[in-house]
This record gives sequence, C-alpha cells and structure tokens, in this order.
Amino acid sequence: MSLLGPAEVRRLAAELDIRPTKKLGQNFVHDPNTVRKIVTAAELTEDDVVLEVGPGLGSLTLALLPSASQVVAVEIDPPLARRLPQTVQEMDPENAHKLHVVLKDAMKVTQEDLPVQPTAIVANLPYNVAVPVVLHLLAELPSLQKGLVMVQAEVADRMAAKPGNKIYGVPSVKLAWYAEAKKAGAIGKNVFWPAPNVDSGLVSFQRHEKPLSTVDRSKLFKIVDAAFAQRRKTLRAALKAHTANVDGLLEKAGVDPQLRGEQLSVIDFIRIAEV
Repeated sequence: MSLLGPAEVRRLAAELDIRPTKKLGQNFVHDPNTVRKIVTAAELTEDDVVLEVGPGLGSLTLALLPSASQVVAVEIDPPLARRLPQTVQEMDPENAHKLHVVLKDAMKVTQEDLPVQPTAIVANLPYNVAVPVVLHLLAELPSLQKGLVMVQAEVADRMAAKPGNKIYGVPSVKLAWYAEAKKAGAIGKNVFWPAPNVDSGLVSFQRHEKPLSTVDRSKLFKIVDAAFAQRRKTLRAALKAHTANVDGLLEKAGVDPQLRGEQLSVIDFIRIAEV
C-alpha cells in the first residue's frame, strides 16, 4: 500500500497552489500510521462501500481503497476533486477503479448524488461542521450502517457522551437517535499539516437495527433543542413556551419535570415526543 507522507502532501499542495484554509477546515493528514489506525478502527469488510467526506489530497482515501469494495469521496473543493483520481492512479493503480469522486458540499448530498449507496462513512471531518455533516448523512442515506469519523477531541467527547455527563447535549442525543456511538481513540496534532490548535478524537457508531420509534424526527429534535437551550433550566421551565400543559405532558411520558435535559436519555425524549 502506497500512502502519502509529509513530502508527498506538500508536493501535491504546491502543485495545486493550495493553502489550507480554516473556512473549509482543511488540515491534511500526512502520517501513514494514522490513516492505517483509522482504517483498522473502522472494521471494514471487503463488501463495504465507504463514503469519505473531504478526502483532500487523498491520504485516507489511499488507505481505504484496499480495504473496501468501493470508495465514494465527496469533495467540495474543485481542484482537490479533480486531482484525487490522478493521485490514486499514480499511487495505487490496482485499486483506482474502486474510486468515485463527487464534487459536492456534504451538507447537500442526497442519495441521488451518489453513484452507489454507501454502507459506511469513514472520514477526517472539518471541525466546524462535523456534527451537522454526520447527522445529515445518517438522515439522507439509510444505507449507511456504520461509521468512524475523526473530529475535534471535544466534539468526539460530546458525540459519545451518555446521560448525566456534563458534556452530554444536543449532539449526543441526536446521534443516539440514529446509532450507538463510542470513542474509538485519540489523535495528536502533529499528524496534520498544518497542525491544528487542538487534539482530535475518533468516534465510531453503529446504526440501530430498527428505528427507536416511529415518532416524527423533526418534532423530537425540536424538543431536544428546547431542553438544552438553557442547560440550567428544568424540563418544566425549558418546555413551558412550547406547550400549555407541561406537567401533564411530562407526567404522561413518565418523566420528572424537575429533571434537566442532560439527565434524559434519547428514549426519555422519545417518550415526551410521542405524547
């Protein structure tokens, strides 16, 4: 397996006259051991179709191709999207036929935009949009069954947090609606170019075999947003503006109105939405 190291990353960036931007959250991985670690942690099978968001110069893409049936790389930056197939052909011609590149904003991707339906997402996600991207893709792509994403360490903690934890919040609950999430490792700053100001973390998730409920997702998410809008408020106070009979609703749902949002599981929120 031929992978990109620091010299190759800088050579490609110079060739394309690319200067990584904070706006696009571009921090390119230049450490082969890190991308190998990510692919191993993703537990892919030879039948998996992998969705990679923001492949950049192709560091992770090259590590994914030998381990998957196909890789669909969604890239928002046109020069990077155009160069990726050439890089793969140069570095790993044997697996180049597995790659599909889609020039698109991941936040706008739908099933119709993809040549094949992915079963797994494996990606180094831009820090500023990591959670919205994951939630959007899980909503739009029912074929996605599992994932492993690299995000800011603090975001990784929030995504995998459980009720009762101080960092448990909106991302924790909304991801739990779709999947069971857990931390899958830590990544230091020095494996990136340019090095970010914060450490990164890996989060893995497995979609629930069956939906947790048939309740309307948008209704559920509105309740979650309201419950965490002011963390110190009890549910009674937080939901007061959204319904006339808060106590009756919560009593029927079997939820104590004196609790705060951070103390409720996704199942508790579902019970509230259902009534």
